[in-house]
Formats: sequence, structure tokens, C-alpha cells
Amino acid sequence: MDDDRNTRRRRANGEESRRRILDATVEVAGERGYEGTSIALVSKRCGLPASSIYWHFKDKDDLIAAVIERSFGRWLAALTLPDDSAGTPMARVTMLAQQVATALLEAPDFLRLGLMLTLERRPEEPSARTMFLQVREFAHRRVADMFAEFMPGLDPAAVQLLTTYALAGADGLFVAKEIGGDGVDLVRLFELHALALFDLAARLSS
Repeated sequence: MDDDRNTRRRRANGEESRRRILDATVEVAGERGYEGTSIALVSKRCGLPASSIYWHFKDKDDLIAAVIERSFGRWLAALTLPDDSAGTPMARVTMLAQQVATALLEAPDFLRLGLMLTLERRPEEPSARTMFLQVREFAHRRVADMFAEFMPGLDPAAVQLLTTYALAGADGLFVAKEIGGDGVDLVRLFELHALALFDLAARLSS
């Protein structure tokens, strides 16, 4: 039993260390961007030696990829279309927009870091950028499935068009929030975005 207890304690300590490292990386990357982030700065911020960071992550790129994956997982949990009990189709779409915007405010790191990485071009793409493109593609499929479910009259081309437009619009609203800070109501903007998408979907399905 002592061995089991020690194993559980080591696992818990390892998970806590990993969380501290990822949280510190979010702070450093938010301040300095991808290029300005380093293992030394993350070590200083989280209070753990660099050897602990390298035990969990291969390098800085692997570390930032893990931040993107964790943040996306938190946001993805909100990307579920409410069922019929939520009210009219319009009410359901509005509720989804509220959920997604709120989740983005709580877990913005994957999008903030991911957009930075996608706008940079390097001869050798960092794995963090690859991770963002993978989670982005997953989000694209998830949104496309919701459009197809919600508006069965849409043909596949219209679904893809709307999905691309929806995600591009969401990116723009997020950037507006990053620029405008507390003066920008992201939830309200997402509600307006959802209503516009609802109208576009109805027009394309008719």
C-alpha cells in the first residue's frame, strides 16, 4: 500500500508541476509572444528548475503546443449546440454564441498564440503552429457538423462556406477584443455574429 500511495503522490506532484509550467508559459507568451518565450523565463515564472520543464516537455515549441492543446480542450467543451428544450432555433443559436464567447474569454490562449503563429512564416514550421492548425481543423469540422444538423437543407458547399465565414468572423471579433480590451463586449458581439450567421444559413438553404 505504501508503494501505491507513493506512486499516487508522485503522479499528483507531476500533474501539479505540469499545470504550473503551463500556467507560467501562458503568462510569459502573453507578454512576449512566441519568439520572446524561453525555458529560462518560464522556469523563473513558475519557480521550477529548467530540468523539471524538460522532464515534461522536449523544448519550448513542445511546451507552447501543449498550452494550445490544453486551452483548446477547455474551449471545445462549450462548442455544443443546445437541444430543443432551449427554445426556438434563434434562441438556441444565441445561447451557443454566448457559451462560445464566454469560454473564449476564460480560455483564450489557444487562439491568441495560434493566430500569432499562423501569421508568421518560417522555413521550418514549429510544432506549436501545427498543433493550432490541427485543433483549428477539428473546430472547423465540429462547426460544419452543427450547421448540417441545424439546417439540413444546406448543401455541402454552403456548409463549408458558412463554416469558414463563421470561424473567420470569430477570429476578427477576438482580435477586436484584444485591441479594445474591456471596452469591447465579446459576448454581445458573438450574439450579433450568430444572428447574422442564422440569417445567412436561412438564405442559403432556401
